[in-house]
Amino acid sequence: MSYSLQKKVIIWSFLFIPVALMLLFLIYPTLQLFRYSITNWDGYSESLKYIGFDNYKKLIFDFPDAWKAIGNNGIYFIVHLLFIPIEVMTAVLLNRTIRGSSFFRFTVLMPYIINGIAVAYMFSYIYNPVNGPLNELLKWMGLESLITGWLSNLSIVNYSLVAVSLWRFSGVHIILILAGLQSIPTDLYEAAKMDGAGFWTQLRHITLPGIRRVMEIILFLNISGALLQYDIPYVMTGGGPGTASSTFGLFSLQTAFTYNNYGLASAMAVSLLILIICFSSIQNWIIKDRSES
Repeated sequence: MSYSLQKKVIIWSFLFIPVALMLLFLIYPTLQLFRYSITNWDGYSESLKYIGFDNYKKLIFDFPDAWKAIGNNGIYFIVHLLFIPIEVMTAVLLNRTIRGSSFFRFTVLMPYIINGIAVAYMFSYIYNPVNGPLNELLKWMGLESLITGWLSNLSIVNYSLVAVSLWRFSGVHIILILAGLQSIPTDLYEAAKMDGAGFWTQLRHITLPGIRRVMEIILFLNISGALLQYDIPYVMTGGGPGTASSTFGLFSLQTAFTYNNYGLASAMAVSLLILIICFSSIQNWIIKDRSES
């Protein structure tokens, strides 16, 4: 056997297992998801009926709760998006040689390491209207007028849940931005200082362009995380009061496992996948257009 042939055999041998696993656990389930989305399968019957795009039509025209759930996902996206500048500034400060910066780096990452279900239960206790730490703190500060049912008030329940999401995921965004900052050559900053550039000028012309690729990743995580959000509202409110805090992901799970309509739930999952691809493509186009103009 020639050296070239041996090389190809070794390469294909190493690639076989990961490719086989990808086909088995990613490609095949995705294809099955598309297949089930055009059926009326209930999740346990051996037979199913192909009904074309009826599930998609029903989702668009006959499910106002689904659109409301998408709106709730939008709240997660917008609030996280508005919080990104704060994450950037925090990462910039942590990147500087200040006392205790290593401790603070570990601290901001801790919420992401903690199990999401544990985080949800922890904040359920914090938001507890009866002797909950948050309301007790407001009472101690003399702000009784702000005391409310954080998870039962229809007007603020989604923002209470978004605050939990911010606390959990902002840390990993900061660490990613910090990694991007540390990849920028220090020579650029030294040259800018010699030219008389201040902090804000360096931030605009060196720091932000230098972390553009990292920002693309963070914005993608923001889009996918916002649209796939389900664990925090599921544990803390169950989508309530009523359907006030239900997200599209949670609504999909309830459609499948509560109402046994796996065909419609599959259509919802496909729609969610398409939304993530579309929003990510639009976001990448906007970033590329701005950076090249």
